[in-house]
Amino acid sequence: MSLFERYLTVWVALCIVAGVALGHFFPGVFQAIGAAEVAKVNLPMAVLIWLMIIPMLLKIDFAALGQVGRHWRGIGVTLFINWAVKPFSMAALGWFFITYVFEAYLPADQIHSYIAGLIILAAAPCTAMVFVWSNLTKGEPHFTLSQVALNDAIMIVAFAPIVGFLLGLSAITVPWGTLVLSVVLYIVVPVIVAQVLRRSVLARGGEAALAKLLHALGPVSLMALLTTLVMLFGFQGEQILAQPLIIAMLAVPILIQVYFNAGLAYLLNRVAGEEHCVAGPSALIGASNFFELAVAAAISLFGFQSGAALATVVGVLVEVPVMLSVVWIVNRSQGWYERGAASRLPARVES
Repeated sequence: MSLFERYLTVWVALCIVAGVALGHFFPGVFQAIGAAEVAKVNLPMAVLIWLMIIPMLLKIDFAALGQVGRHWRGIGVTLFINWAVKPFSMAALGWFFITYVFEAYLPADQIHSYIAGLIILAAAPCTAMVFVWSNLTKGEPHFTLSQVALNDAIMIVAFAPIVGFLLGLSAITVPWGTLVLSVVLYIVVPVIVAQVLRRSVLARGGEAALAKLLHALGPVSLMALLTTLVMLFGFQGEQILAQPLIIAMLAVPILIQVYFNAGLAYLLNRVAGEEHCVAGPSALIGASNFFELAVAAAISLFGFQSGAALATVVGVLVEVPVMLSVVWIVNRSQGWYERGAASRLPARVES
């Protein structure tokens, strides 16, 4: 992991402090940024989101979709977790904690918005950081690449319907036009731009040129993320200062759903007899979130000052420590996993 990736939680914490302070002392600047909109799209934020997302999508080779059958059990488990379990489990956890356990301690006018942010966060499977987590578990790289490519392809058509359906269940009026526009702007367009750029770079200089470009764009992507967080906390500053425990309360359902989905994916792979080098990244992909997309969608749908935007940012805050803990569990349990998985694999015929 790079220095930025290793200490992402620290940088996010510093962004909270910087954003709250700047929002308090320079409110006019943030109001001007928030007003820079065209068709409900905030232009400064759109630029930052593209700078975050496109470098990450450059890593994805959609040709890897041809390899999805090589580890079909792991692929099936991860798809089940990402699209049939995680968004719905988060909606349930959000409803339970936000409208029941913590309701008395949260702003009444933001309750549904917090739930919306949690749903948006869970509906976007991780795209980039999962390569780091997979590498730390010695995961099968071809499986990770093909699974991420498949998730990205599905996300183009499934993200909006799932989010819209779950927001409807949460009694939130779904701005379908804005939701579809968010999918086009923050999924479809970045995917097309990234793939065109990827093929162009590979055609001119091969893998070495692509690696050089990714290395150069890595800091740009992370700086765009941190700048976005400063802006978000600049808008959220008054609310956070008034109720600093909001972040801790929003983190509870996020942490529970990460461990629940990672554990479920890990166990299902073990029951299916999948190899540990596939089960590890499967659990990590099943648990982690594409928080850059989630932040962008929440801002587009509900605005900078919404509870939804804050909820997605809390996902960024907990991402690194919680995923590193999942990596640790996966690595430490390898012996236990392989004893169970081996008993379910067909016996090999000795030649």
